[in-house]
Amino acid sequence: MFNVESYKGNKEENYKMVIKQLVSLIEDEKNMSANLSNASSLLNQFLDEVNWVGFYLTEGTELVLGPFQGLPACVRIPFGKGVCGTSAAERKTMRIEDVHQFPGHIACDAASRSEIVVPLLKDGELLGVLDIDSPIIKRFDEIDEKMLQEFASTLAKYL
Repeated sequence: MFNVESYKGNKEENYKMVIKQLVSLIEDEKNMSANLSNASSLLNQFLDEVNWVGFYLTEGTELVLGPFQGLPACVRIPFGKGVCGTSAAERKTMRIEDVHQFPGHIACDAASRSEIVVPLLKDGELLGVLDIDSPIIKRFDEIDEKMLQEFASTLAKYL
């Protein structure tokens, strides 16, 4: 049974606790969909001021919607399009302070103002991306970026 933790440390310590919780949720499960579902739910309950947390999975040269928490979303995103597609094509984290300033931004939820997208890489293969949106401009900082990369890296080991 999962218990919601009271995160009492600094931001980085709290992320480390979430990563430990992630491992305990997924370490004995082999099903990718189950693990991604629990990962998106865990981040959704942990992060404040977010309106979408989920995954897009690689299928050929595009991303296809995977498990998520939030409003219904775009189903397919070609590599190189929008923040998610750019992250996938470049295999790098994209931290966008104001999505309305990002050329070619794909608006699935009009309330979203900032976004962070982290590639899921395993043995050099792009499995997909972790996508998190917020209705707050500049919601994500360097600590979020660093720790979400660690979260994604940990998750990818179990996929």
